[in-house]
Amino acid sequence: MCTNGVNVSQFKMMLEQMDDQVALNRRWTHKLYHSAADAEYAKTAETLKEIQGLLDEARALLTDAQDALDKDASGASGVTVNLV
Repeated sequence: MCTNGVNVSQFKMMLEQMDDQVALNRRWTHKLYHSAADAEYAKTAETLKEIQGLLDEARALLTDAQDALDKDASGASGVTVNLV
């Protein structure tokens, strides 16, 4: 269903896909962090730890975007387009 020219269901799915991708990148960054720490690459491990934090922030913002989309879609003008 489209609201204000946007397919809300598809938009939600794309936000979920972005979150899944960031989650995957977060997991790989975590694995790399441990590899660097075990190899005593302190600067690399520190940088990877910072990246993990930024990816966590990105996931939180994606959740905020999903919540905002729900609010925006429910407050839309009521114009909907359905495929017949």
